[in-house]
Amino acid sequence: MPNTVYSPGKGPLAGITVLDLSAYIAGPYGCTLLADQGARVIKIEPPSGDNLRHYPSTLEAESRAFLGVNRSKQGVVLDLKQPEGLAALHTLIGQADVLVHNFRPSVPERLGIGYDQVRAVNPWLIYCSVTGYGSRGPLRNKAGYDQVLQTMTGMCAAQAKPGGPPGILYGSVVDFYAASLVAGAVSSALYERERSGLGQALEVSLLSSALAMQSTRLVWAANEPRVLDRDMRSGGITGIHPTRSGHLYLSANTPHFWKALCERTGLLHLATDPRFDTVRKRAEHQDVIVPQLHEALTRHSAREWEEIFGDAVPCAAARRVDEMFDDPQCAAEQLIAEFEHPVVGRYQGFTRTTRFTRTPGPMPFAAPALGADSHRVLRDAGLSDDQITQLQAKGVVL
Repeated sequence: MPNTVYSPGKGPLAGITVLDLSAYIAGPYGCTLLADQGARVIKIEPPSGDNLRHYPSTLEAESRAFLGVNRSKQGVVLDLKQPEGLAALHTLIGQADVLVHNFRPSVPERLGIGYDQVRAVNPWLIYCSVTGYGSRGPLRNKAGYDQVLQTMTGMCAAQAKPGGPPGILYGSVVDFYAASLVAGAVSSALYERERSGLGQALEVSLLSSALAMQSTRLVWAANEPRVLDRDMRSGGITGIHPTRSGHLYLSANTPHFWKALCERTGLLHLATDPRFDTVRKRAEHQDVIVPQLHEALTRHSAREWEEIFGDAVPCAAARRVDEMFDDPQCAAEQLIAEFEHPVVGRYQGFTRTTRFTRTPGPMPFAAPALGADSHRVLRDAGLSDDQITQLQAKGVVL
C-alpha cells in the first residue's frame, strides 16, 4: 500500500501523493485544494502544456489563470502517446495515492489509463474523473465547459432581467464548485481506504455541480406548476442598489436587519408598517419600498454607507477584485501571499481556503513552469539519470 505516514505539522494530507492529469480549472483546482492540505501534487502535462497556459493574459510569460489555479504543485511533462511516456506514468501511478483527470469517458482507456488498467498497477489508488456530463447517458462524450453547463441548467436564465436575455455568471463558478467537490470526495475516499485498505473510482461532473448549486430551486412538489424560479427572490430590497457614488449590496431579510436598515436610512415608518413585516410582504410591495430606499441611499456614497450600517446591516460596496490585494480583512486572514516564479518573477496571489489549527499545512508556492520538475520527480520515482536523459532525447519528457 502507498506510504501514507502522517506528518505532524505539515497538513492533514501530508504523505499523500496526487497525480494531477487534468486541465483547465475544475480538476486542477481540486488538486490545488488537496495541496493546500499538505498533499504532494504532481501536475502531469502533455508537451503542449495545459490549455489554460495559453489563455489570454496581460502577463507575457504565463497565463494569469494558470498561475491562480495551479499553485503548490510540481510540474512534469510526459508524452502519453509514446509507450515510454505511458510506462513512466505507470511508474508514478504505482507510488501514488490519487489520480485526477478530466478526459472524456472514452479517452482514458485508449490512453492506457482507464481505471481497470491503473488498478492493475496500484489497487489502492483513488481514481477521480472529472467529466462534463457524467459517464453515462447521451451526452457522456460531449465536451463540457463551465458556461456551457451554466446555460444548459438554467443558471444563465436565472440571471435574466425581466424580458431580457440570459446572463453568464463570470468567474467559472461551476468549475470552482466542482473543484471543491473533487477535494471533498477524494478526501472521503482516502479516509475510507484507511478502513478498508481498498482503492476506488469516483466521479464529479460539471452537470451535477451546476445542479447542486441550484438545490434551493430544484424542488418540485406534486400537483404544483413547474415554474421553479418563482421562489428565492427577496423582492428587490436584498440586492445591489445605486448610491450617491458607487453601488451597494444590501441583505435585509431577517426582522432584525430589516429594522436596522430602516432606522439607519431614515425610513423607520417602513419598519413599523404591517404591510412590510415579512420578506414575502416586502417582495409583494417592492414597488413602494425600493424607490424610497433608493432616494435615501443618494445621501451617501457606497463606502460611507458601509460605515453607517457597520455590523447592523449586512452590506458591501461593489469593488474590483484587484482591490482585495490591499483589503485589511484579507490581510488579517492572510489570504494574499507573495510568490516567486522562475519565469514570471514575483507576484501576489491567493493562498488557501481552509485553516487547520494543529496541522496547518505547508506554505503555498508558485504554480510550476512547464516541465520544471520532470527530472526530479522521475528520479524520485526510481528512474536513473541516464534513463531520464534518454526519455528527454526522444521527446517523451520535457
